[in-house]
Amino acid sequence: MRSLTYFISDIHLGATYIKNPRAHEKAVVAWLRSIAPTAKALYLLGDVLDYWYEYREVVPRGYTRFFGALAELADSGVEITWFKGNHDIWIFDYLPAEIGMKVIDGALDTTIDGARFFMEHGDGVGESRPSYRRMRAIFRNRFCQRLFSAIHPRWTVPFAHRWSSHSRSTGTAADSTLPDSHRLVRFTQDYMTANGHVDFFVFGHLHIAVDKIIAPDSRLIVLGDAYCNMTYGVFDGTRFELKKI
Repeated sequence: MRSLTYFISDIHLGATYIKNPRAHEKAVVAWLRSIAPTAKALYLLGDVLDYWYEYREVVPRGYTRFFGALAELADSGVEITWFKGNHDIWIFDYLPAEIGMKVIDGALDTTIDGARFFMEHGDGVGESRPSYRRMRAIFRNRFCQRLFSAIHPRWTVPFAHRWSSHSRSTGTAADSTLPDSHRLVRFTQDYMTANGHVDFFVFGHLHIAVDKIIAPDSRLIVLGDAYCNMTYGVFDGTRFELKKI
């Protein structure tokens, strides 16, 4: 019976720092097919692909098995929602039309089985650094995107992967806890003050798995990642659990 809602983020398919990208893709595809009998909805919370840019007439190579598995789920009636992350910002109309899914650039406040969910990739909420906010704005600017598309992919694709590898190697390690001073925690509190109670805040981006009580009957979930920790979330209408592939 299809009664479960699944959540996964930060798969980073195609990343050069993943030792065996084909085995990684196959593991994710096997997971997608394993949830097919029970999934009614799947939320992909960003950075599913380590880099993606859709040109008007062509799209990047690769990810055939993954896209095929998503299409199988969509064709069978599973509702798929893909949130743009900071690595897969440049999804336009090809993947939504080809696979049959909804793409969201930003946040979603919605109800699932009577519970209120707020979801976002996690890089765009509570972020106060002006430099990062400017970078996000530039990457989403249509004129800048057209300029980028004019550069031949032989230059842009290697550059994007080098940037991604550098960000992973220079990023700070974090444990599986978030202090109350963390920007995501502060955001959830401010959001509920302004908009009322939320049962589950769900984010990706941080590459750590977190399940934190932030108020009575309200939890902050960070999904971890699906290339190292291999974690995901599942909601059965009552309980939200973090599990491992």
